[in-house]
Order: sequence, then structure tokens, then C-alpha cells
Amino acid sequence: MAPIKVAIIGLSASAKTAWASRAHLPYLFSQLGRSKFEVVALLNSSTEAARAAIKAYDLPPSTKAYGNPEDLAADPEVQLVITNTRVDKHVETALPSVLAGKDVYVEWPLAANTTDAKRLADAARQHGGLGVVGLQGPLGPLAKKLREVIATGRIGKVLSSEFRANGGVDGRDTVPASLSYFTERKVGGYVYTIGFAHQFDLVQSVLGDYKTGSDAPQGFLQIQRPQVKVIGEDKAVVETVASDVPDLIFVHGYVDSGASLHFRFRVGPPFPSEPALVWTIAGTKGEVRVVAPNSTFIHIGNVADPQKFEVHDFETNTVDEVEWDFEDWQEELNFQARNIGAIYENYYEVKNGKQKMFVSFDNALKRHEQLEDILANGLKG
Repeated sequence: MAPIKVAIIGLSASAKTAWASRAHLPYLFSQLGRSKFEVVALLNSSTEAARAAIKAYDLPPSTKAYGNPEDLAADPEVQLVITNTRVDKHVETALPSVLAGKDVYVEWPLAANTTDAKRLADAARQHGGLGVVGLQGPLGPLAKKLREVIATGRIGKVLSSEFRANGGVDGRDTVPASLSYFTERKVGGYVYTIGFAHQFDLVQSVLGDYKTGSDAPQGFLQIQRPQVKVIGEDKAVVETVASDVPDLIFVHGYVDSGASLHFRFRVGPPFPSEPALVWTIAGTKGEVRVVAPNSTFIHIGNVADPQKFEVHDFETNTVDEVEWDFEDWQEELNFQARNIGAIYENYYEVKNGKQKMFVSFDNALKRHEQLEDILANGLKG
């Protein structure tokens, strides 16, 4: 099969530490990635900005530069469109290509709200293209190993699970200027919909989805710090802004198997000497514990913050550490690109007629609906 022709939306020439360059290009530019994908076009805010990015990343001169989403959507060569803009720009940049029947990958969140997420999901279903969403956690080796341990019956029937985390951003009442929009719920991208939501999705991929209807999960969310300081690169306070996004999140309910699942996520660093994240899964025969010392980003698998995965066997009263690791091709990439690369790999296999997992627009819409319902019914000022 010839390499799939790819267009990237939002690859900036001036922001080389952005997600597109850190998490997508390393795989796409790897030997494995180049054998399956070819970047043939960029879309930025203008054709000039796209040309600057083509030059900055040393893409072939034949790479097309676009400044208009409709023009990109009309390009018959492009087969897959990768959307890496801020979340409130996802619909306007991705929808034309979805309507044109192209396959479209959109970073999570799929859209700024459930209504727009449904627009994209409905359009993909109606126009025939595959919709892929950057919820990479379920494809990571940690999630795979957890599902494997549970499936073997090692801890027996799962009875309950508790997920406790501190993080999202480095400060309790500060946010870097580059993420100042994290204080604005209308933008759609903030700690609840990004940092928490990635874990919310990963955990359900392991334990099963929360029940729906009258048994839907219940939330208790608060805005404990309604005034947030915006800090510049020199760590000086630039301004103080009002925040309307929750910084304390409790969610409790039951998954389809009947096991209880409880989340507690608090913005900011943990108590000194305490880990950033502890996730336990208790069964009839044993218990699993995952600990991440410094980061809540277990969906990425930061090798600089190795997660410890242990199993307690109740009968023998012994604790064993479970080994898990990335595949060889993933280890050649920086850690942000490893599970994103797995999405590309699975998408490529699906295009070759194989059954593989990735998060579709419809899957993402379900997560949007869960999160919106919990927020609407659980936010307490």
C-alpha cells in the first residue's frame, strides 16, 4: 500500500515546542512513519504562515501551503487531515474536510462543547470518512497491561476502583500565559476537559464505561480559586483573571460490570512527598495499584516519570511489580510521540482491512456527553 497522504493543520513555524511538533512529527518523520504516511500539505492561519512552517521543518518544496480550510478540503491528493489547533478552532478547521469525505484526526477534545462534537461526529458518519480522536491512553502499554491482568482473573472479580490525582497545571492558583485560556470554560480546553478527561477515558477503557440513565455517575465539582494569576516565561505575574472552570473534581458511579469507580482530581501539586497519582483497582482475589510520582499524564507514559504497577495477592499476601513497556519502534521516539504513534499505526492497519482500536468521533462524543452531564449537574460554584 502506498503511503497515506497527510495534511497537518496547525503546525507553527514559531512554536516548535507545540503538540504537533512534539507528538506528531517524530512518528511521521521516523523511518516507520515515512513508510506509511507522507506529509503533502500544511494549513495555517495564512498561506504565508504555512510556507514558513514548510521551510522551518524542512519539508519538501512540493508540500502545499494552505490558509483556508475549504481549499485544503478540496485537494484530491490529501487523504488524512490532522487537526492540531486550539480546541475552539477544531470545527472551523476540520469540518470542511469531514464534509468532503476525508479521514480526519482531531486532537482531544474533539470540540469546544458537545453540540459541536456532535456536528463533527454526525458529519463523519454521513460523509463516509473515518474520524479519529487523539485520546491515546487506551492504546498505551500501561492500559493494555492493566486490561490483560484483569482479564486473566489475577485479582478476581473487580469490586471497586479509586483514582486520586493532583496536577493538570504546575500551580494551584497560577497558569502560564500560553495556557491562559485554561481559565475560560467557553474555549473548551482546560484541566477538566483535558488533564482530567484523558484519565477519565483511560480508566473506563480498562474497567468499562460508567452506567447511563438513572445510574449515571454523579459529580461534585468546585471552583475553589476563582482568581488565577497568569505568569510569563520569567515567572512574573502578568495579570490576574477570573476563572469559571472547576479546580476540584469528584466523580462517583458504577461501571457496567457493577464495580464502583471513584475519581478525585485536584488542580495543582500534591502534598510534599506524596505521589501525583495513585490508582487502585480492588478485586475479590487481589488489588492493583498504579503510582505516578510526578505527573498525572499516564495516558502519555512519561519515561522521565516511570509509573509503578503492582499487584497484591490476597491469598499469599505478596506484592509483585508488573513490568510493561513500549514496543521497540516506540522507544525510538520521544515519549509524547509514542502513544500518538500507536494511533497512527492502528489507523493504518484499519485502512488495510484489519480490526484495531482507536477512539472514533462517536466514541469521543460519548465522552463529551458524560463530561458535560457531570459538569452541568455537579458544579457547585
